[in-house]
Amino acid sequence: MKTKGRSLAVLIVLAVVAAVLCFTSVVGIGADRKLSMRDIKRGLDLSGGVSIVYQADKEDVTDDEMRRAVTLIQNRLDRKNWTEAEVARQGNNRIRVEIPGVEDAETAIEELGKTAQLMFIDEEGNVLLDGSMIADATKEVGAVSKNSASQPYVALKFNDEGTAAFAEATKNNLNKIIYIVMDDEVISAPTVNSVISDGNAMITGSFTGESAQELADLIKEGAMPFNLTVMEMNNIGARLGANAIETSLKAAVVGVALVLLFMLLVYRVGGFAADWALGIYMGLEIAVLSLFNVTLTLPGIAGVILSVGMAVDANVIIFERFKEEVSAGKTMRSAVKSSFSRALPAILDGNITTLIAAAVLYFMGTGTIKGFAITLMIGIVLSMFTAILITRLIIMGIIGLGIDKPSYFAVKKVKTNN
Repeated sequence: MKTKGRSLAVLIVLAVVAAVLCFTSVVGIGADRKLSMRDIKRGLDLSGGVSIVYQADKEDVTDDEMRRAVTLIQNRLDRKNWTEAEVARQGNNRIRVEIPGVEDAETAIEELGKTAQLMFIDEEGNVLLDGSMIADATKEVGAVSKNSASQPYVALKFNDEGTAAFAEATKNNLNKIIYIVMDDEVISAPTVNSVISDGNAMITGSFTGESAQELADLIKEGAMPFNLTVMEMNNIGARLGANAIETSLKAAVVGVALVLLFMLLVYRVGGFAADWALGIYMGLEIAVLSLFNVTLTLPGIAGVILSVGMAVDANVIIFERFKEEVSAGKTMRSAVKSSFSRALPAILDGNITTLIAAAVLYFMGTGTIKGFAITLMIGIVLSMFTAILITRLIIMGIIGLGIDKPSYFAVKKVKTNN
């Protein structure tokens, strides 16, 4: 009786979890419908967004400078979690940026912020160095002069070219001011007291920890050898159109429904447990995508569906092992434990190798490729959790209620020990 009571309690808890996840997936929480399908950001192909065209204010722009500008803008978009945004060179000196899920182009420009141009200028107005010579910029806290109290400042590290140029600049401007200018605004005006030849410098001022970090990020991610001017900004509609989106979603629903039906027909009670766990998995997937503001596109949906297939594949491996164990004469409980233990190495190997591939796509790719990788990685982690833990709890709970005949689990023949 105690076993039945515990089993019933576990199943009730899992049923409540499934119901809550289903409710939040459809309805959401609060007026903003948090953690629901409607709260998930959608990409340009699903919901449209904005398109911005920037132009370099420099006539002779090199290919290397343009590649660096594209990379820096893409990094800034990724930092703001616009992972599905696309950045591409257009012509000789223009860059097109397309950002999904933003309704107003002006808002996007404001959110994206300026692409900073950092320069070191002497008292005569000559440019001594520019932002392309900076290797790194970090926020530090410490004393900036003798007997001064600790305070936040920005530490700069120059590349080889910058180290040589800065050493020459400090040598030629001893006891003079070198202005550090960001987008035509003086952000610091230190006096050169000695030659600095080690490639390190600092920007001091009335910084808070937060403002020093913001400036370091701006310098590190936005320092370019030229300014960018906004030439065009437009709102763009969904590329696929409403009919294509509706068709794609219907196809996904039909595919998942067929998978659920297949598991139920082939593995019976085991299939029911797998379908239950898969329902929990899909609810968790929607909640995580919403919680972490993942932008969903068609490639992203493909990543979700692929991870659903991997979750089902894990259950298939487990149930085939389970049938072998029961057919060999083991008790139902012993067969469950043994089948999960035997199936675990194969499940981990398959999922970890796919996870590594997805991680490579995430760190090496951009735009929709990175979006596909994110949804695939999230899906793999959640699918392993539900297949290995949730499915096992459900099956053990069902067996604990007395539903333990091998035929209920599609096991045809059972060996008997004489």
